[in-house]
Amino acid sequence: MELQLLNAIVLIFGISLIVGLLFNPLRIPPLVGFILTGIIVGPNGLGIVQSLEEVNILAEIGIVLLLFTIGLEFSFAHLWQIRKMLLVSGSIQVFLTFLVSFFIATLIGLPFAEAVLLGFLFALSSTAVVLRILHQRGEMSTPHGNIILGVLIFQDIIAIPMIMAIPFLASISAPAAVQAFSVESLSSMLTIDILILVILVVAAKWGVPWFLYQIARTRDRELFLLFIVVTCFGVAWLVSLAGISLALGALLAGLLISRSEYSHQAIGSIVPFRDIFTSFFFVSVGMLLDVGFLLEHLGLVLLLIVGVIVAKGLIAAVVPVVLGYPIRTITLVGLALAQVGEFSFILSRSGLDYGILSPESYQLFLVTALITMAMTPFVIGGGPMLSDRLRRVGFLNRTLDARRPVEEPEREHLREHVMIIGYGVTGRNLARAAKVGGIPYVILEINPETVRKERALGEPIHYGDATTETVLAHADIESARIAVIAINDPISTRQIVEVCRRLNPHLYIIVRTRYLIEVAPLQDLGASEVVPEEFETSLEIFTRVLNKYLIPKDRIEGLTAEIRSDTYQMLRNPKKHPPTLTDLVYRLSNVSIVTYTVDPASPLAGKTLGDLNLRRRHDVLVLAVLRGEQTITSPGGETEILPDDIVIVLGMPEPVARASVLFSASEKDTPV
Repeated sequence: MELQLLNAIVLIFGISLIVGLLFNPLRIPPLVGFILTGIIVGPNGLGIVQSLEEVNILAEIGIVLLLFTIGLEFSFAHLWQIRKMLLVSGSIQVFLTFLVSFFIATLIGLPFAEAVLLGFLFALSSTAVVLRILHQRGEMSTPHGNIILGVLIFQDIIAIPMIMAIPFLASISAPAAVQAFSVESLSSMLTIDILILVILVVAAKWGVPWFLYQIARTRDRELFLLFIVVTCFGVAWLVSLAGISLALGALLAGLLISRSEYSHQAIGSIVPFRDIFTSFFFVSVGMLLDVGFLLEHLGLVLLLIVGVIVAKGLIAAVVPVVLGYPIRTITLVGLALAQVGEFSFILSRSGLDYGILSPESYQLFLVTALITMAMTPFVIGGGPMLSDRLRRVGFLNRTLDARRPVEEPEREHLREHVMIIGYGVTGRNLARAAKVGGIPYVILEINPETVRKERALGEPIHYGDATTETVLAHADIESARIAVIAINDPISTRQIVEVCRRLNPHLYIIVRTRYLIEVAPLQDLGASEVVPEEFETSLEIFTRVLNKYLIPKDRIEGLTAEIRSDTYQMLRNPKKHPPTLTDLVYRLSNVSIVTYTVDPASPLAGKTLGDLNLRRRHDVLVLAVLRGEQTITSPGGETEILPDDIVIVLGMPEPVARASVLFSASEKDTPV
C-alpha cells in the first residue's frame, strides 16, 4: 500500500511538471495543469493511478492548509481601509450572481438545496488565477484592478458562511424547505457556534499568543513549525467534533494566529507545504472528471460555458457601472470575473459528499469550472480590444455618459498648460509643484470618488478615461504644452501616448512607467521622455550606498547625472559614449568638483576672475559659471562674478573646502 501511494505521488508530480511546462508559454495557471493531470492519470483517463482514497486524503490536507493560510492572511485593518469598495462591489457581484443562478436552477426544476448550492458555486470567481494574471500584466494598482481585488476579497469572506451552510442545506428537503428551520435545530446550531466562538476568542487573546511567545524565545524553527501545524490541524479536528468541516476549522485556526506578530513567520513556514498538498486537491478534482460524460454532453457543456462567461461577465460589469467608471473599466472588470473559482471546487465536493449535488450535476459543474478557468488568461487578454470596440458603439457611449457620475463645472479654456493624467502620488506632487510655480494645469482622473473629493478642495480635476479622444479634447490637449502620464495601467499608458501624440504633434509627453523594458515602446509611440521607476529607484539606492561610504556629495550627484543621462540616451540610441568629466574625477580620485552659489555679500561679487586670481591665491580652478539660463564655459580673466551666480570649482578637497567661505562670506572685507 505504501509503495502504491509512493508510485501515485511520483506519477502525479512528474506529469504535473510536464503539463506545467507545456502550459507556461500559454500563461495558463498551474492549477489548471493539476486538474488536467488528474484527468490523465485518473480512472476516467488512462487509469494510471487507482489509489483514489489515498490521493483524497492528501487532497483534504491541502484544503486544510489552504484555508489555514487564508485565515493567516486575513487582515481586519486592510479590510477596513477598502471597506467601501469591498462591500459595495463585492455584495453587488456576489448577490446578483447568486440570485440569477438560483432563479435559473429553480426554473429548470432543481431542488431548493441544490439550487442554493449552485448559486454559491457560480457566485465565486478564481482569486488565484485572476490575481496572478493581473500581477503578470502589472495591473494590480489600476482602477479595474482595485475593483477586482475588492470583489475577490469579498468572495473569499462570503465563502466562509457558504461552507458553514452546506451541512444545513443537506438537512433541507425540497418540498419543505421552510419547515426545516425548526426552533430546535436553529437553537442547537447557535449554541454550538457561540461555544466555539467563545473558545476561539479566549484562545486568540490569551492562549495562542502566550504559547507562540514561549516557542519564539527558543529560536527553534522546527518547534515553531510544529506548533503551527499542531494549531492548524488541532483546531480543525476540535471544530469538526461539532459537525463543522475540517476546512472551516483550519480557517478559524488561521484567524487565531493572524493578529499576532508571528503571523508572517507562520505563513512563510507553512506555504511550501500548502502548495504541495493543494496540488493534490486539484489533481483529485481532475480524477473525478469523467471524459466520457464530457463527450456525451458536449453541446450542453459548451452552452453552459458560454452562458457562465456571458452571464457572470455582464453581472460583474454592473459593479463599475454603479460606481461610475467608464467603458474600459467596466469591460475589464466584467471579463476578469467571468469564471468559476477554486473555492467552488471545495463547495461542490462538499455538496457531492452531503448528497446535495447529483453526480450528473457535479460532472457538469466540474467541466464548466475547469474550462472557464483555463480560458481566463485569453478572456482577460481580449479586454482592451473589446473595450475599444464598445467605445465606438454610440448607444453605449451616450447611455454611460448620461450617468454623469461627476458634475463637470464650466471652465475657461487653457493654453500652454500641463495636463496631469492620473492623480496618484506622482500626480499629486506635480500638481502641488505646478500650483507653487504658478503654472496652469488640469488633471484627468478615472476614479469618480477621487474627482469628487479633490474638486471639493479646489483642484482643477476632471473625470474621464484619457484613452478617449473626446476626454483629451475636453481638457484642451491641442493647446497644452506638456502632458504627464502617471497611471499604473501599462496598456492604457500606451494608448494615451498614441492618442496624445496624434492630437497634438508638438506636445511634450512625459511618461512614468515601471520597468526599463517599457521605455522603447513608449518612445516609439511618441513619448518625449520616459521615467522608469525601476531605474530611478536603483539610482536612489545607489546614492544612499555611496553616502554611507562618505563619497563627496558633488561626486555622487555628478555620477548620478551621468548615469541617468547615459542610460536614457542608450535606450534611445545605443552607441558608445565618449569619456566625460566624471571619468576624469574617477581617474583623479583626490580631486573634488563643487558648486557654490555667490552670496550678494560675498567678497567675490562684482569682481572679475582676473582680479580674484583664485587659482594662484586659493589653489582652485573655476570651470564654469551658471547665470540664470546662461552657461559660461571656460571663463577667462575678464569674466565677472555676479551675485546669485552658480560657480563650478575644481581642486583638491582641502583648498576647495577653504574656498567655500569666499562665496558665502557676509563681510566685504574678507581677504581674497
